[in-house]
Amino acid sequence: MTKDDVLMMADVLSKEKDIGHDIVFEAIEAALATATRKRNREDIEVRVKIDRETGDYEAFRQWEIMEDDTAVESPARQMTLPAAEISYPDESHEVGGIVEEPLEVVATFGRIEAQAAKQVISQKVREAERARVYEEFKDRVGEMVQGVVKRVGNREAIVDLEGVEASLPRSNWIDREILRSGDRIKSILSEVRSEPRGPQLIVDRRSPELVIKLFQLEVPEVGQGVIEILGAARDPGSRAKIAVRSQDKRIDPVGACVGIRGARVQSVSNEINLERIDIITWSENPAEFVIKALQPADVDSILVDEESKAMDVVVEEAQLSLAIGRGGQNVRLASDLTGWELNIMTDEAAAEKAEQEAQQSCERLMTQLNIDAEVAGVLVEEGFVTPEEVAYVPAQELLDVEGFDEELVEQLRERARDFLDIREIAELERTRPEPDLQNMEGMDEETAVLFASNGVRSMEELAECATDELVELTGIDEVRAGELIMTARAPWFVEAQNAP
Repeated sequence: MTKDDVLMMADVLSKEKDIGHDIVFEAIEAALATATRKRNREDIEVRVKIDRETGDYEAFRQWEIMEDDTAVESPARQMTLPAAEISYPDESHEVGGIVEEPLEVVATFGRIEAQAAKQVISQKVREAERARVYEEFKDRVGEMVQGVVKRVGNREAIVDLEGVEASLPRSNWIDREILRSGDRIKSILSEVRSEPRGPQLIVDRRSPELVIKLFQLEVPEVGQGVIEILGAARDPGSRAKIAVRSQDKRIDPVGACVGIRGARVQSVSNEINLERIDIITWSENPAEFVIKALQPADVDSILVDEESKAMDVVVEEAQLSLAIGRGGQNVRLASDLTGWELNIMTDEAAAEKAEQEAQQSCERLMTQLNIDAEVAGVLVEEGFVTPEEVAYVPAQELLDVEGFDEELVEQLRERARDFLDIREIAELERTRPEPDLQNMEGMDEETAVLFASNGVRSMEELAECATDELVELTGIDEVRAGELIMTARAPWFVEAQNAP
C-alpha cells in the first residue's frame, strides 16, 4: 500500500462515512498492524504510525516489560525488565512499560493479510459510525424528527432519519394508521439506547408532544413564541385537545392556530392520520379552563374540591352524552389537559349527591359535638361542616345564624374545641412508642417516634416486621432496619432456648 493509497483511502472513507480523518487514520493504522502481524510467524505486537500529511507510515515491534521470568507468558510479546535494560541501555524502563524497535515496512500484502486489514478497517469504521450516531442523537430525545419509511414489518416500521435507521414499534403507531415504504412521516424521538450492535433510535407517533411540535412548525406565531401551547391531550388517531394562550392581546390564539379556512389545523391533522383537534383558550381559572376544555358541551355549574384536585361538573340531561363523549373520550381528554379529575353529572344527580353529603356532615357533627339533628342541620346549611370551622371562625358568624344566641354559640364552640383537644391527644397517644421499644438496645427517640407514627409501637410489633416492609414503611436504611428487627427478635430466641 503506497502513501498515496493511504491518503486517498482516508479521504474517501471520511467523506463517505461522515467521520473524522483522525478516526480513519487510526483504523488504517490498526489494519496495517494486523496485516503486518499476519506476515510474521510469531505472535508479535505491532504498532503502525502514519504521517497525516504525507501518508508515509512506519511499523514498530513492541514488547511489554515484565518484572521477571515468572511473569512472562508470551516471549514474543513480553520481556523482563533486566532484558530490556540490557537490550536497550539508552532508554529508561519500568515494569508495565513498552519497548519497541522498527520493523521493515511492507508495501504489498498477500491475500490473507489484505483480507484481515480490510476487516479491521470495516470494524473500526462501523464503531466510529455508531459512536457518531449516538453522539448526534442522544441529546435530541423529545425532538420532532422527519424520515422516510424504509420497510414495514409485523412488529415495527424502520424509518430512515437523515441516513440513520430508527424503529417505530407498532405500539407507537397512531390507531388505524397504515404505513407503506416510501411514506414521509414526522414523529417524536422518544429514546436513544447505546447497545453493542449500535445505537437504537426509537420514535413515537402517539405522543401528545407531536401535536405541539406540529403546531410550532405550521403556525409561525407559535414558533416565534407569540402564542404558547400550554398542554396537549390525545386519543391518537381519533381526537386531540390543545390549550393555547396569546402573549399579544391583539392576536386570537385559537384563530391563529386554525388558520384561514382551517388550513393550519387541517395541515396538522393530515400529519396525524386525520385526527380531529380541539383548540382551547387556556385560563388561569381552573373552573373556567375546565368549562372550555369540555366544549362543545355546555356546563351549568362546577363544584371544586381543591384538596383532592377534583371537580363535580353539572350539565343538563341533554348535554350529558356530549360532555362525556363516545367511550368517555371528551371528559378523559379534558381531564388530561387540565390536570383535574372530572365527574360529570346531571342536576338531579348533583342534588342527590349534595343531599347525601349534607346528611353525612349532619351525622358527623351530631356525634362529634353531641348535638341534635336540628342544630346540626342548621350548621351544615350555613356552611359549618367541621368542628374546626365551629371552633375557630369568628363568633359573630355563628351569631348571625338565625335562631342562634350567645349561649348556644359559646356552648357549640366549647364542645368543638373539646372534641379537637381529645382527638389531638388520641393522635399523640397513637403515635407514642411503648417503653420497651424506646428502651430497646440500639434505638433512639427519633427512630422510635418514627416507627410508632407508622404503626410499629412495640418490640413485639417490630419483631414481626420484615426488613423490606420496615424500609418501605419508614424509609430508614436497610442495614439499620435489619439490625433493629433482629434486636427486637432476641427475646424469641431466648424463649426458644429455655423451652423444655
